[in-house]
Amino acid sequence: MSLLSIDTISKSYDGVRALNGVSLRVREGTIKGLIGPNGAGKTTLFHLITGVERPSAGTISFQGRDITTLEPHEIALLGVGRTFQTLQVMGTMTVVENILTGMHSRLKGGFLSCGLWLPWIHKGERTALKEAKETLEFLDLLGRWKWNASHLSFAQQKMLELGRALAMKPTLLLLDEPAAGLTPAEVTRLAEKIRRLREQGMTILIVEHHMGMIMDITDEVAVLHNGEIITEGPPDAVRNDPRVIEAYLRGKDA
Repeated sequence: MSLLSIDTISKSYDGVRALNGVSLRVREGTIKGLIGPNGAGKTTLFHLITGVERPSAGTISFQGRDITTLEPHEIALLGVGRTFQTLQVMGTMTVVENILTGMHSRLKGGFLSCGLWLPWIHKGERTALKEAKETLEFLDLLGRWKWNASHLSFAQQKMLELGRALAMKPTLLLLDEPAAGLTPAEVTRLAEKIRRLREQGMTILIVEHHMGMIMDITDEVAVLHNGEIITEGPPDAVRNDPRVIEAYLRGKDA
């Protein structure tokens, strides 16, 4: 069953077509990889899925619902979370505060109830803190929960950004180059975390240039080139596809 369905999506900027009739399915409970050279349109596709931008044509459905014209916060509330290519960690806030910001869409309470510090608000905050600590434990960051985020290493900040997305409790998680800048050992640890998320029932769409990790953890891989999907299938089949070798794996800047 497809959790996410993208049908003939196109996107143009001032007459330049970034995406051209892209169709893609992400099956529930799987990890799907999206690869392709720089400028292929991968991040643009993420922007369209999450409502940051609007497509020029085509439709996007999540859990059978058309989300093409929804606002980003509406899509997030439906259960779509994401990370970004560049770190979006809030360095002046503590590690746990960064995680808690990812929960804001799930926390209840208006200005008056929060100002009066009603019992159910207090209980909700205790629950949120407990969940945040569980997320940090999963990411091996619990021992630093009171640190300012800026004091974390680069790899730890990458994990923290992942944690903020997980704090939303998404059904579908979009990962935009999560392994960028990591050492081989750090990539291995990240891959294990992603596998565990799938084991817990999460569906993942990942854009990544680290081919070893993509081929190791994904169930299916789609290749985007010049704004079009040129092939799609199991990792081994995609790895050996002549179109992929020509467009991506041989000498193309990735």
